[in-house]
Parts: sequence; structure tokens; C-alpha cells
Amino acid sequence: MSESTKATRATIQIGDLTVNGFMLPDGSYRMSQVHAAEAVGMRWYIIRKFLASERVKRLLGKEYEPEVVETDAGARRRGNLKFSVLPLDVVSAFWLDEYSAGNQQALALCMDLIAETLTRYFDNTFGVQRSEDEYNQLLQERNEALQTILGDLGDAYAEPDVFREQLSRLERQTFTFEVVTVDSTGKIVQREQKSAEYRSEVLAKGFVLAMV
Repeated sequence: MSESTKATRATIQIGDLTVNGFMLPDGSYRMSQVHAAEAVGMRWYIIRKFLASERVKRLLGKEYEPEVVETDAGARRRGNLKFSVLPLDVVSAFWLDEYSAGNQQALALCMDLIAETLTRYFDNTFGVQRSEDEYNQLLQERNEALQTILGDLGDAYAEPDVFREQLSRLERQTFTFEVVTVDSTGKIVQREQKSAEYRSEVLAKGFVLAMV
């Protein structure tokens, strides 16, 4: 993990979500790793698995090493607080990856944020002025409506290809195995624990080759 960087911390409201946001000295933004996961109903370690997978390289074109930032603890505490954080493009890639795996909460959030971005562009063009509270209220209302629709439609909408979802979930898992080294007589002289990701290849409709 990289060394920590001093950052400015703020609480950011995204609809009904509240996340820790950070601004680095170069002006770039980061989001709390924990809150990025919780925003789509997942635990923090799911993001760590995503960052260690081949999928992050396919989505971003490169590997990503998690960052740690420090912020002032505040008047009631001494010293600094440390947070594991992610750039916004990595957060977006994770949410899209979760959507592709059938996560309806991620689907709703991505659709809401796209709709809000478009609304802001249109408002700017037509001279419509809204407060941040109004934008958050619109986002929350859209999210609630979309969650209701997705709940009613269930499997018929979210990801009809259950087979594809199962493949995606399989590729998120890690296979742990033992490697042994033997001498010329066949005696085991060393044991090592190794791990690898699952890979899958669709051979034909309904037939999959699972590999490690």
C-alpha cells in the first residue's frame, strides 16, 4: 500500500447517500473505500478483490494500488486520521462492474447519477438554477422510484441471463491451493500456499470451461 498523503476531508451528500470525500493537494478527488462499497450494498473487501482482479485492468487499462490519506482529527482529537480512498474513476468502474454482475442497487445508482449529470447540463443551457439540496432531492426521488420498479420487475429486468451472472460471480472468487517441492527421491521438501483467480470460457450455449 502506498504512503499516506495529506488531504482535506468533507462530507458529501449524493441523494440519500452520505460519503466521505477528500481533496488532495493537487486538486484531485477521492472517495472513502468503505463508503464506495456500501453505496452499492457491498462490504469493503469486495472492492479489494476487484482491485486485485483482471477486471480492473480491462475497465481502466491499468492496475490500481489503493491509496491512504491523512486528515486532521479535529478539535476533539489529537493527531491525524487515516482513510483508504479511491479515485472517482475507480469508484465508477467498481459500480459499473457490480451492475454488470447483476447488482440492482449499483444499476439504480449509476442510472441516477447519469440522469443528474444530464439534468445539470440541461439546467445550465436553459438557465435553470437549482440548489444542491434540490438536486439531491431529485436524485433521491429518482432512486426510490427506480428501486421500486426494479423490485417489481425482479429477475425479469435486472439480468435475465442468470447463466452470465453466475459466470461473473465465479470470476470474483479466488482459488487457494498448495504447491509442493520434492527432491529426487520424491520426498516433500517444501510446501507453499498459492492462490489464483478463476477464469471461465463459454464453449457453447450452456457449456462453460472453468479454469484456474
